[in-house]
Amino acid sequence: MSTVLTASRPALTTLSEDEQLFRDAVRGFAESELAERAIRMDEAAEMDADLLPMLFEMGLMGIEIPEEHGGAGASFFTSILIVEELSRIDPAVGVLVDVQNTLVINAFNRWGSDEQKARFLPRLATEAVGAYALSEAGSGSDAFALACRAALDGDDWVVEGQKLWITNGNEADLFIVFANVDPEAGYKGITAFIVERGMDGFTVGKKEDKLGIRASSTTELVFDGVRVPAANVLGDVGKGYKVAIETLNEGRIGIGAQMVGLAQGALDHTVRYVQEREQFGRAIGQFQGVQFQLAEMATKIEAARLLVYNAARLKDAGEPFLLQAAQAKLYASEIAQQVASTCIDLYGGYGFTKEYPVEKYYRDAKIGTIYEGTSNMQKQTIAKMLLR
Repeated sequence: MSTVLTASRPALTTLSEDEQLFRDAVRGFAESELAERAIRMDEAAEMDADLLPMLFEMGLMGIEIPEEHGGAGASFFTSILIVEELSRIDPAVGVLVDVQNTLVINAFNRWGSDEQKARFLPRLATEAVGAYALSEAGSGSDAFALACRAALDGDDWVVEGQKLWITNGNEADLFIVFANVDPEAGYKGITAFIVERGMDGFTVGKKEDKLGIRASSTTELVFDGVRVPAANVLGDVGKGYKVAIETLNEGRIGIGAQMVGLAQGALDHTVRYVQEREQFGRAIGQFQGVQFQLAEMATKIEAARLLVYNAARLKDAGEPFLLQAAQAKLYASEIAQQVASTCIDLYGGYGFTKEYPVEKYYRDAKIGTIYEGTSNMQKQTIAKMLLR
């Protein structure tokens, strides 16, 4: 394992013994339980019903939740390792676990009151899937152009509006929902609410039929006069923009990890294939042109991995990490697309069929440059940081 370096800070060390053990356990689980389900779930466009209980039982849905609330009490970096390992086999499962840990649980850990943590974190650790509801039809990269509204009525906030492209929408029981309580104040009116499945007026709407990560549900949410108790405001009223921005900064590292795992999974399959596939009387892996492509892919994946690990280590160390998170997400998502495409090339005609797994990695990779901040938004962030 390589040492992670930054230009201006000391080396950030390699995996601890506990991190290695956790990673290896998840790798074994992914290879034994996910591999046989991945294609079937992709074709059905839904998660295997038996899978969620396994994820909770292994502690993968509450990695950073403190032990007193039923979680593993591990680090953000551990979450990143787990997302990478799951995504090597199925990026759709990787993103389900990623949203749970790097977005939803992180938001509760940072912004939740003691009462909210005691009420919701044990559920998130043991049985409840979480979702993060920011995007709307007219609010994508312009994340704060929210049309969803909330108005105070007695002791409750009444939420009206819709959300789109919400990951984990079908599976989730708890939703962090962003709505504007004072549109005239612009982004300073945005507030984060904890909405629970089953609240009157709240429905999970259309599920998107997607190109990739098909087993991961992406849905519409509809709020028709949903009454949310004041006790379910996450953070301060009017400070939802801070909850959103600061949580997404961490979430981008998770997407970087997903893309690194995806690229590694595609390469793993391809390395095996080129040693078996023969042309002109020998395995195609013996041709220098193929070897050079493998070498380039492996090097780019390792570079992306180190960017992701470095950003995660900085976050855990309490150091500034915004620039590194944007770089990690940008580079890892673009490398994932390149690697998956080259892997199909090396498979030839077989790579273009569903008989082999690389076409799925190719489809799954596309989302990486879109969600949790497009590549152009990451470039804008990087440039702003450089020009300060």
